[in-house]
Amino acid sequence: MGQKIKIDPVTRIEGHLSIEVEIEGGKVKDAWSSGTMARGFEALLIGRDPRDASYVTSRFCGVCYSVHQLCSARAQDMAFGAKVPWGGTLIRNLVMGAEYIYDHPLHFYQLAALDYIDIMAVANYKGRDKDLLAVKEKILSLVKAKDTYPFTPRFTPDEYCVKDPEIVIHAVKHYIDALKMHAKARNMGAIWGGRTPHYMNIVVGGVTSYPDINQVVRFKSMLDEQKKFIEEIYIKDVIAFAEGPLFGLAKAGVGGGHKNYISCGDFPLDPDWKNLVFPKGVIVNFDPKNVKVEPFNQEKITESVKTAWYREKEPVHPFNGEQIFDLDKKGAYTFIKAPRYDSKPFEVGPLARMLVAKNKKVMDFIKKGAKPGVVLRHYARAVETKLIVDACYNWLDQLLTEMTKPGFKIHDTEHFEPPKEGMGYGFMEAPRGMLGHWIKIKNKKIENYQAIVPSTWNLSPRDEKGTKGQCEESLIGVPVPDPKNPINVVRVIRSFDPCIACAVHIIDGAERFKPFVIE
Repeated sequence: MGQKIKIDPVTRIEGHLSIEVEIEGGKVKDAWSSGTMARGFEALLIGRDPRDASYVTSRFCGVCYSVHQLCSARAQDMAFGAKVPWGGTLIRNLVMGAEYIYDHPLHFYQLAALDYIDIMAVANYKGRDKDLLAVKEKILSLVKAKDTYPFTPRFTPDEYCVKDPEIVIHAVKHYIDALKMHAKARNMGAIWGGRTPHYMNIVVGGVTSYPDINQVVRFKSMLDEQKKFIEEIYIKDVIAFAEGPLFGLAKAGVGGGHKNYISCGDFPLDPDWKNLVFPKGVIVNFDPKNVKVEPFNQEKITESVKTAWYREKEPVHPFNGEQIFDLDKKGAYTFIKAPRYDSKPFEVGPLARMLVAKNKKVMDFIKKGAKPGVVLRHYARAVETKLIVDACYNWLDQLLTEMTKPGFKIHDTEHFEPPKEGMGYGFMEAPRGMLGHWIKIKNKKIENYQAIVPSTWNLSPRDEKGTKGQCEESLIGVPVPDPKNPINVVRVIRSFDPCIACAVHIIDGAERFKPFVIE
């Protein structure tokens, strides 16, 4: 038996996640992903007015709130029989586009990039750029004051950490710039949503507020600024790291996992949803020389609770899911359920979307030698951010055209009252991956409600067959030459951009976490 290491909680992610790995021969031999909070939001919704769901589920998380509001509204659209006018869909697209624009650069700079640079290299910067010198002075003053948060705690830099002072100090400067752009992107969403976080405008049947020309102009002006930052700084930084110092990790395919990928498809470019920014599809056992994409069918989705702290139950479709806890369950180690598609674990997110789309830039990087894994996830995330930016310009133009048409509509007002009975599901490609909500209505009230979020897919535990979830499998074989410095482990985990508050929602305040334990 190898040496076990537990990282609890994993930092620089959203929520509380515990990762335990067994190391043997300098590599991860086995892994366990444990969400240490319990989700109860679905239980809170039972018996409520169905229209409450989009607002309640928005509170799953303060980071990716809008995706739950939209996904819930789409489930209600189906259950209510509502048909969203194209004007309403365009505004929904723009709100979600803003979420991608603020989320992806934030993940790279604030959450992941510190795993790939030696922050103290800024002390050796010899240039004369005033802005960069100010960054150097600030970092050194924080070190002197022993107040280096948010750059610490972190593991010791290794061979893949950039130590060139010029590169590092520019990366830190871009870290700061990205925070400013993040705030502006949040404001972009609030133009349509009314406020941020937790927008108010997305409801069953469409949206609630008519757009005006000033909103379009304001959004476009801010979009122009985001486009410049994303194309001239963010994407260039990601490519420079991926094709430069991290290419060794990319070629080795560190963090690859099962190589099963799924996308529900999203972001329509036309009223009939014939063309999508992200096409839908399923890839089983990805082969770069022969990429086979199968049709997506939500009926093949089930959730297993075999190793989760829920009452024992056979895998069921989300329409029949439940939230009944069993904290003494033998063999359980997480509050995250194990979703499966056609009985198999899948990865969701930017890499899945770009592989299903057979995106040329991502496929070209694979032809250079990169394999699916930690580096390719960052690469795919940057590539798709530009796709969303370009799509936002398209949607703005279409919205302007729609606004000039007689009878311009943004909402299906004839289907706003709850039906006596109904069922519906809604899907959305959230920044972190495929999101699904399922609703059952009886006597105009919610009879059952379930959500499977991206981090449930990626961070799921073992199922009835003992098959690991995607993150667990992606850790197998990851190099850990020094058990006291498992930096590659957290690199892999953060590459999924985990959002544990979406996967689980309640935590015992009396619990005490030890940040790093070696057994």
